[in-house]
Amino acid sequence: MKILVVDDYATMRRIVRNLLTQIGYTDIDEAGDGVAALAKLRESKFGLVISDWNMEPMTGLQLLKEIRADAKLAPLPFIMVTAESKTENVIAAKQAGVNNYIVKPFNAETLKQKIQAVIGGA
Repeated sequence: MKILVVDDYATMRRIVRNLLTQIGYTDIDEAGDGVAALAKLRESKFGLVISDWNMEPMTGLQLLKEIRADAKLAPLPFIMVTAESKTENVIAAKQAGVNNYIVKPFNAETLKQKIQAVIGGA
C-alpha cells in the first residue's frame, strides 16, 4: 500500500516516514503542503493519506475537503495529525470525512493502531 505523508515541516515528514517503516510500510511518498498533495494524489494511486492539520497555503482540513469532493479520491482513507486535541477540531475533521485522528506526539504503536482501524488488518 502506498502512503502519502503531508506536512509542511520536513522533520515531521521524516518522523512519520520512519514510524511507518518501523511498522512495515515502505511505499511512502511525501508532500510539503496540501496543494502538492492533491497534485500527487491525482497523478498516482495511494492507499492512505496521513496529513498534518496546520499547513499553509492549504490546511489539512482543506485538503481533506478537496479529497472528499473529488469522486476519484473520495474513498481514500485519511488520517489527520495535529498538535491540538480541541473538540471543535475533531468535530470539524469528522464532519469533513476524516477516517481517524492522531494527536502529536505519537509513537509507532499508536500509528499502527490508527492505520489498522482505518484500513483493517495488518
